[in-house]
Amino acid sequence: MKIAVVGAGYVGLVTGACFAELGNDVICVDVDKDKIGKLNSGIVPIYEPNLDELVAKNKKEKKLVFSSDLNGAIRKSEIIFICVGTPPKDNGEADLSYVENVALSIAEAMDSYKIIVEKSTVPVETGEKVAKSIKSYNAHKVDFDVVSNPEFLREGSAVNDFMHPDRIVIGCESEKAKDIMKKLYSSLKSPIIFTDIKSAEIIKHASNSFLAAKISFINAIANICELAGADIEKVAEGMGCDKRIGRVFLNAGIGYGGFCFPKDAEAFIRISEKFGYDFKLLKAVQEINNNQRKHFVRKIEKALWIVKGKTIGILGLAFKPNTDDMRFAPSVDIISELQKEGAKIKAYDPKAMEKAKGILKNVAYSSDPYDAAIDADALVVITEWDEFKKLDLKRIKPLMKHPLIIDGRNIYRPEDVKKEGFTYISIGRKEVI
Repeated sequence: MKIAVVGAGYVGLVTGACFAELGNDVICVDVDKDKIGKLNSGIVPIYEPNLDELVAKNKKEKKLVFSSDLNGAIRKSEIIFICVGTPPKDNGEADLSYVENVALSIAEAMDSYKIIVEKSTVPVETGEKVAKSIKSYNAHKVDFDVVSNPEFLREGSAVNDFMHPDRIVIGCESEKAKDIMKKLYSSLKSPIIFTDIKSAEIIKHASNSFLAAKISFINAIANICELAGADIEKVAEGMGCDKRIGRVFLNAGIGYGGFCFPKDAEAFIRISEKFGYDFKLLKAVQEINNNQRKHFVRKIEKALWIVKGKTIGILGLAFKPNTDDMRFAPSVDIISELQKEGAKIKAYDPKAMEKAKGILKNVAYSSDPYDAAIDADALVVITEWDEFKKLDLKRIKPLMKHPLIIDGRNIYRPEDVKKEGFTYISIGRKEVI
């Protein structure tokens, strides 16, 4: 099939590359000409495992092309995926201006039947409004259908998630659109759930909000474990063996970050308010998440006693491993708070340092984890990269002023760290001295 993907960000680029890999002809469009220029030169502007190879392969086979010509892409394509940003406004609502702009461009340019697919995360009723806008400005009076097909891509495993999804959700109102979308996804051996458009839109927000709630719940339990002297890892294991609960997303730490969970939880609260429902549970999820970062800073303060003038080595800047995404990353808040108290920050991340340099100031960026440990009064783990899990602690210890590790992701076993002579502080577990 001939597909246009509007927006070459995390979702759009992965979506375009994967559809090309499935044998479709894909035009990936973006208004950012610099980004398109880089992509045409073979430079993928984001880090996502396996994406570089997928883009290069399908670009070489001419199944995937990059362009800034939106009108041309619309006319050449049967299916148009809207993958533009929906950033939060000051009041927490999603800014849908980019979605509307694309809808209006489609309305003016399309000259034959099109399926317009919402891939961006949008509030319920957006599909209805997109359809209304296109109908109002339909220059050539052609037929079209609007479909909601939310993405469930995890940064760091987005390519695998696209090619091997748990489920594919398609909200549509016509049999013609349903048949075409079913054919589009036919090569993926995953269950397809067909719904009305509004239900599909809510599925996305409900899914992300539930996962955010699961993270905040286990962090709240971790705080209770610290007070009671219990072990959160054992508690999570015991809970996770219950099939109704499951172990995934029961990892205590410093809370969720990234662009999706914070934005989508806030947007879902605003959506609920619009319909007259006070989503108190989700507000509590947010409050716990925000407090978890403050709680972690207090751990660092307590361990160092005086933060001013101390050198702190930070391991991990991206909001999660296997991505370079710094949006809403816990590291930003934690480092900023430590700097306010006069700490000197050294930091290392395998992929996110270039992006971090545009956000975090007065940080000394290290060449590797061992460089970050040199003369450090404490080593603080913020992102659970595999590289950090495999650190040679024997090599680390003599580099530091004081053998102190404060682990925000529980990546080490306390007994292993203690054996090497470190003071070890983690989340929801007893302090090891």
